[in-house]
Amino acid sequence: MALGAELRRLGRHSVIYGLGGLVSRILAVLLLPLYTHYLSPADYGRIETLVALTTVLSIVLRFGIQPAFFRFTFDSPDPERRRVVLRTSFWFTIGTSTAGLAALALLAEPISQALFGTGDAWDLVLASGVALWAQMNYEQLTAVFRVEERSLAFVAASLVNIAVTVAATVLLVVVWRQGPLGVIVGNFTGTLLVYAALIGYRREQLGLAFDRGLLREMNRFGLPLVPSGLLLWVTSFSDRFFLVTLADAAETGLYSVGVRIASAMVLLLTAFRMAWPAFAYSIADDGEARRTYAWVLTYLTVASAWVATGLALLSPWLVDWLAAPAFAPASRVVGPLAFAAVAFGAYIVVAIGIGREKRTQFNWVVTGAAAVVNVGLNLALIPPYGMMGAAVATVAAYAVMFVGMAWWAQRIYPVPYQWRRVATAAGAGIGLAAAGKLLDAGLPLAIALTVVYPLALASLGFLLPVERAGIRRRLLRRRRPLSSP
Repeated sequence: MALGAELRRLGRHSVIYGLGGLVSRILAVLLLPLYTHYLSPADYGRIETLVALTTVLSIVLRFGIQPAFFRFTFDSPDPERRRVVLRTSFWFTIGTSTAGLAALALLAEPISQALFGTGDAWDLVLASGVALWAQMNYEQLTAVFRVEERSLAFVAASLVNIAVTVAATVLLVVVWRQGPLGVIVGNFTGTLLVYAALIGYRREQLGLAFDRGLLREMNRFGLPLVPSGLLLWVTSFSDRFFLVTLADAAETGLYSVGVRIASAMVLLLTAFRMAWPAFAYSIADDGEARRTYAWVLTYLTVASAWVATGLALLSPWLVDWLAAPAFAPASRVVGPLAFAAVAFGAYIVVAIGIGREKRTQFNWVVTGAAAVVNVGLNLALIPPYGMMGAAVATVAAYAVMFVGMAWWAQRIYPVPYQWRRVATAAGAGIGLAAAGKLLDAGLPLAIALTVVYPLALASLGFLLPVERAGIRRRLLRRRRPLSSP
């Protein structure tokens, strides 16, 4: 397949995944008033604590089986072999998630005591165990849609899940007044119902087949990704812990609002991450894969740097529109956090070479180095600089993670990445954002500097001759109807 067609395929699936993610985020925002009206701050805090707990448990209990599922599915074009990979992953996930649910059920009261100082929240711990089981198995089964590159089917399942979840949550919390238990039960109700429907839909592909030898190979691939995932979680979330400990709750609140504004980058990168593994592994020819990966890194950097530039320049007004005046200082951290996400997106791309060669044993070293940098800089910079210190620590950690993974992956699976163009795309965005902050000339200039990003790239010699020719052809096609009689 031609490079242009390959990139359009990746872009199409990313857009579809992004639209599904956008609906999910909008509904999450719309549900926030419901939560805050019917739940006390303590109730909401308990829910968030248990979400954090189950997030960590899911990383551990998956044993890296989902990335292994993507990689091993494309080892062979034989449908029967792929079915064995699916079945082995399916039953392994059921086994580990059931073990996690059993552990939470047996230890519900002690866990409640340890987390909240009382055993009365045992029912919330138990419900969180069911939610953990449902989410792990649902995600493993919907991953089949991603492997098949059926993004529309994946999003359809997600939207049905969201619709049922919202309805169940409203009934449980508003009508039946079940409080935090209603929130947790409502959230896993949709997941369980859609999961049951998917089992029926996939019944011909699922079965009792379980290949122990294959599982050992998949575990060798996936297990090193578990500590890597945990260390990445530390890099992503430890800053709020350090802020509340080394600064104060007010500084943490300001930083959290900045994180929310910058999370527009998360929507872009999540959409890309959903489409990327199946797309990347589906390219069988190594030469074609290397060439495609190189172009993907360049264009993802352009897209993410442009969004980050806009967020950095427009952050004062975004915070003003979305938060109370007291939160205005939060705009200062939006730019750094947005550009940190650009580095993370680049990391996602370059890491694929490690997966392609099944050499994941040292991924944790890279993410571990980033976590050490993050923790060290948080400790050093938060006391004197507050939330800006935390933002700088995040940027540095993701930059280290990208550089470390790029170096390691190039040793294992060399790809002719367009490093000059990647640096130009990122540097142009940083330069425009810095210029806007220095000039501080108001909203019109901020919008103008955001819009001018592609022209800045062109003036810096970013465009290749083939790209300039393509742009000219498109412009001529648009002008022809106007000049025709």
